[in-house]
Amino acid sequence: MNWTTLVDPTVLLLHLHDPDLRLVDARFTLSDPAAGRAGYTHSHLPHAVFADLNEDLSDLSRIAEGQGRHPLPDEDAFKARLGRWGIGPEHQVVVYDAGDGSMAAARLRWLLRLLGHARVAVLDGGLAAWRTAGLPETEAAPAPVPLPPYPGHFDRTRIVDADQVAARRAEAPGWLIDARAFERYSGQQEPVDRVAGHVPGAVNRPFQDNLVDGRFRDPQALRLELLALLGPHAARDAVLMCGSGVTACHQLLAFEHAGLPGPKLYAGSWSGWIADPTRPVATS
Repeated sequence: MNWTTLVDPTVLLLHLHDPDLRLVDARFTLSDPAAGRAGYTHSHLPHAVFADLNEDLSDLSRIAEGQGRHPLPDEDAFKARLGRWGIGPEHQVVVYDAGDGSMAAARLRWLLRLLGHARVAVLDGGLAAWRTAGLPETEAAPAPVPLPPYPGHFDRTRIVDADQVAARRAEAPGWLIDARAFERYSGQQEPVDRVAGHVPGAVNRPFQDNLVDGRFRDPQALRLELLALLGPHAARDAVLMCGSGVTACHQLLAFEHAGLPGPKLYAGSWSGWIADPTRPVATS
């Protein structure tokens, strides 16, 4: 096993009981935060532990600091959580959610990559694809052998804050890419945040454009589209954002799937940007 971006359900099945495999269920629904854990309790992939976006992959106590709706988790708390899940640097980790990976499998994958963990992938199509293939599930709760906190530190050079975004606003378009749906980006609708619109200068690439029937599209086709979106910028100079730094991780996965590694994440994203009412807002 050496999966670093995506893994097909039928391939994962062949390794389901490998002692070096660690599975994490990261199902989450914004409108019903308890639904993911309830679904996991009812049925999940064998040996999978559960990761909650709000409790395990975010630090909601920092919302008041202007870090967006899903501030990054405390580093030490996250590393301790990985240890309790039995995840160490030597393991192949596969993360899945209910479907396309956007809520919130790609977020957990990115956090592990931020710690330097290379062998972590998202189950392509998630639980929906697993069930369509008729593959096994269980109600049994695993009992992972706990490990010490995961070693290492977040690579904070891969994280961008609001001041860094503001400092680049005069650059040619293509460096800042917003993964939200067009209706939210353009300000036509805003069902989640208190202000509608986008960061001036950002271009829109809804993360759903990277998918067909909930699974990632051909990497070469994605590569051509993403290169056109970047314009004069290299992938390593791009910054990805969304509403709160969650679906932007899905966009980052699409870049890596397309052979374009290196974009950074504006972790606070739109909800962090509008925390300061003096920051400009565009609608178009």
